[in-house]
Amino acid sequence: MDDFAKQLQEQERALESIRHKLALLPDLPGCYLMKNQDGTIIYVGKAKVLKNRVRSYFTGSHNGKTQMLVSEIRDFEYIVTGSNMEALILECNLIKTHQPRFNVLLKDDKTYPYLKITNEEHPRLEVTRRVLKDKAKYFGPYPNAYAAQQTKKLLDRMYPLRKCGVMPKEVCLYYHMGQCLAPCVKEVPNSAYEQITGEINSFLNGGHEEIKKELQRKMQEAAEDLYFERAKELRDQIIHIDTLMEKQKITTTDTRDRDVFGYAVDKGWMCVQILYMRQGKMVQRNKSVFPFYGDAHSDFMSFIAQYYSDNPALPQEILLPGPLLIEEAAGSVTATGTVMEAESVQGKENAADSASQPTAGSAEELQEALVQAQEEKAEAEGIVDAAGGAAALQEWLGVKVHVPQRGLKKQMVGMASDNARVSLDEKFRLIERDEERTSVAAANLGEVIGLQSLNRIEAFDNSNIQGSNPVSAMVVFTNGKPDKKEYRKYKIRTVLGPDDYDTMREVIRRRYERVLKENLPLPDLIVVDGGKGQISAAIDVLENELGLFVPVCGLVKDAKHKTAQLMIGDPPEPVTLPRDSQEFYLLQRIQDEVHRFAISFHRDQRGKSMVTSKLDSIPGIGEKRRKLLLKHFGSVKKIKEASVEDFKPLSIGEKLATQILNALREEES
Repeated sequence: MDDFAKQLQEQERALESIRHKLALLPDLPGCYLMKNQDGTIIYVGKAKVLKNRVRSYFTGSHNGKTQMLVSEIRDFEYIVTGSNMEALILECNLIKTHQPRFNVLLKDDKTYPYLKITNEEHPRLEVTRRVLKDKAKYFGPYPNAYAAQQTKKLLDRMYPLRKCGVMPKEVCLYYHMGQCLAPCVKEVPNSAYEQITGEINSFLNGGHEEIKKELQRKMQEAAEDLYFERAKELRDQIIHIDTLMEKQKITTTDTRDRDVFGYAVDKGWMCVQILYMRQGKMVQRNKSVFPFYGDAHSDFMSFIAQYYSDNPALPQEILLPGPLLIEEAAGSVTATGTVMEAESVQGKENAADSASQPTAGSAEELQEALVQAQEEKAEAEGIVDAAGGAAALQEWLGVKVHVPQRGLKKQMVGMASDNARVSLDEKFRLIERDEERTSVAAANLGEVIGLQSLNRIEAFDNSNIQGSNPVSAMVVFTNGKPDKKEYRKYKIRTVLGPDDYDTMREVIRRRYERVLKENLPLPDLIVVDGGKGQISAAIDVLENELGLFVPVCGLVKDAKHKTAQLMIGDPPEPVTLPRDSQEFYLLQRIQDEVHRFAISFHRDQRGKSMVTSKLDSIPGIGEKRRKLLLKHFGSVKKIKEASVEDFKPLSIGEKLATQILNALREEES
């Protein structure tokens, strides 16, 4: 109680300090850094007006996730910038440097694959996830490795660039297949490489139709000259191009390269959808789903800034949505171009006046009014509005960034937003389905074994190798789902040798003595790994020593070490469960999880004991020196590979160092 009162006093002092600092905030753009009680930066944001934006966190009402962020703030810092663009860049760099846990973190920004034409004397085409400033040409990013590899595979067939990483001394199979110019044995002029890289560049930037026409011309020439094998190869290449490009969904009248963004938020999660338009055609799409804690549109812009900070393959144009409040209220233009009726936007609170007034203006006029209202709200809170964010991004990247309000581009952004909303709904449906499946399976299992409720299950498993390093582990499942905070590990103290029954008695005794002593919740069911013997041992300790009457069941494995049968009761009797039922799958997951947890703990203990025995057997090495050696060298293997001089920083003389090395090397031999 004293700790809680002390914590409240510290929080009050911190808030008082924050109130004084809020009065000194400037009316300038910049970035702010929120800190917790340990001084750790937990959130970084940007603002058009620092004073208004930072104050908004400590006034008014917020949603649940923003309240969680605000509850941990104990101090803040700010950095003034000269413009919104500078604030955008600074925010991106600060997020990458500090990795604040409440920020949108583009953790997979290094996993996007690119196609790369290397900047070498004899260039190669490769798939890479690392973007370097090496004067190479990058194309992408691709949404997954498969799409990048398939494109590379097609280009490798069409263009004879070098395939090997290290230049061989003689020609390889690729040369004989016509897929390499063999620079290892032949002189290849730069003009040939320039022509090939130019064609690849044209192909990857959407000029595949021209490439296909050229291939068709060559195929006809080969057929006329009776080179039918060559004609077949060219025909196959044309088929591969058609296959690769057939997934294009929508087409615009121009041939510009665009990245079209849309996003949706729900239950504290955000989904960002990216549509890649190349030469006016949609060729790929990608989505990212993550939790967010701040203003939705500001965090979305942070995602965009991080996404493009290391992306060398910029499009000619980037299309962004406006803030979601506007989109939802105005019933944004969707992929089909429909607009919600004005009455549904105005809301039921205006129903009394609607009879005496004419109907609302066009949807476009209503949307413009809502846009203006949202921009005024953003201005009041110091948030960088949609237009300001797009302008800052355009100035930074040097490409056109646009927030469309109507027309085909608006439909494209609406399509991306609709896809984001569908992806987010799908995520929640899968979560609900999984929760329903596990909770229903637990309830049904309770009915099968005669329990009114089955909320908490505690499962045990033992692990040893012929009695060495015996350990046991316990896992907890609550409503059919693992509760990893409740997992426990046990080193066996009283049992000598491989005695599974006595090991089970010791662990059950230690676990439920503590439950009684600390008044912890009792499980509805105890699961042991084994059959009649393990069940009887557990029941004996629970009922005869501790006076507890908790149902105990055992999971028997088959010859392949898979869950085969459930046994329960005293004496234990088998319970028939269909192998394809959710109840059986739940038991299988429980047994696999407790076995995994016990095995991993046993491996750790076995590894530590091996290290201990090797070093402790050497005269002159006690516990203190053993820890010092392991900390300095890292492992017994590294100690074994060291020289006598390497021991001097540890104040170990030549004689003892020689004894250590000889003992370890003799043990190995």
